[in-house]
Amino acid sequence: MVGLKPPEVPPTAAMKFFSAGAAACIADLCTFPLDTAKVRLQIQGEVRIPRSTSTVEYRGVLGTLSTMVRTEGPRSLYSGLVAGLQRQMSFASIRIGLYDSVKQLYTPKGAESTGLTARVLAGCTTGAVAVTCAQPTDVVKVRFQANVALPDGARRYSGTVDAYRTIAREEGVRGLWRGTLPNIARNAIVNCGELVTYDLIKDALLRAQLMTDNLPCHFVAAFGAGFCATVVASPVDVVKTRYMNAGPGQYRNVLSCFLGLLMQDGLAGFYKGFVPSFLRLGSWNVVMFISYEQLQRIAALARAAQS
Repeated sequence: MVGLKPPEVPPTAAMKFFSAGAAACIADLCTFPLDTAKVRLQIQGEVRIPRSTSTVEYRGVLGTLSTMVRTEGPRSLYSGLVAGLQRQMSFASIRIGLYDSVKQLYTPKGAESTGLTARVLAGCTTGAVAVTCAQPTDVVKVRFQANVALPDGARRYSGTVDAYRTIAREEGVRGLWRGTLPNIARNAIVNCGELVTYDLIKDALLRAQLMTDNLPCHFVAAFGAGFCATVVASPVDVVKTRYMNAGPGQYRNVLSCFLGLLMQDGLAGFYKGFVPSFLRLGSWNVVMFISYEQLQRIAALARAAQS
């Protein structure tokens, strides 16, 4: 047996809620540089960025990471980490931690197993609720990751708290919820790609008795979930990143951002940063789901030991 074995008493909803937030933070700490590289590649080429010989161009994942370290220092790889961790504690706790509970609500009484429809509805529901609650932290994270790429005199924010204040002051409170609709669309897709795919792969492996409920099983299911999520969510993710990073008046709405990207870069523009997206989502899912499964079991075992 690899890792902690499943406890006799299943973890409570509260245990899953807090385990999901903690596991997502662990995954963010491990994969945040890849997320920063993804954002840099996605916003590269925006019309509002002046084109000059001094403009830094990013090429590929490793090229982006090495360029950032060379021109901005190693700390730039973790720019926006505070907002990222704030986001995960509120966002992942809801969309991942409440998934099983919401899935049971959609499962008909007396059903022997949960169907695909119930899983998809649960993924869409928890994803939409999580985005609505945690959108300001996502806006600040994206803005801060892009902010460091600007020259010192052009940087808009001096820190995470300053970013919240500046956005609220210059764009109104609504500015903190900029891009909510594309983000809801993205996370409905990502949630289905991640949670539903993980759920289905894990169930299939266990039902076929190909693996037992341990770390190798969690690794395979999480890797598959990360790949599926990246393939289906990349176009929405690029539009979301562009729109949330845009200055006031740059785009009239999400549709104008979508059309502007299509006219400027073509269909290939919607898959900008695909490799870092997959590297990030794939590795993020592996670390998160393995941590999530183990943290749930630690919490359940600790509770059983106290009783």
